Amino acid sequence: MNEKITAHPQKEEREEVLKEIRQLENRKKILENKQRNEERRVRTRRLIERGAILEGIFPLASNLSGAEVKAFLITLSHLPGAAELTANLPKSGDTP
Repeated sequence: MNEKITAHPQKEEREEVLKEIRQLENRKKILENKQRNEERRVRTRRLIERGAILEGIFPLASNLSGAEVKAFLITLSHLPGAAELTANLPKSGDTP
């Protein structure tokens, strides 16, 4: 009879530990999802802002397809002086 009493608390303790592990795994998934959503939100905002800048400078860009905008920007990048301009831009992550 004493053997059952000592075995039972070990089983309960094991179940509690497994439950805690599941809870921590779920919390980790929730935090990872929040982080991905925040990164997606920041990227979306950046893309919208840059698209708005492009359309503000080149109003006809709003009528172009994505491939046409890409070709247009590639053409601009090959103009004389474009390499020097891009070389002087701050690197990603640098503060201006």
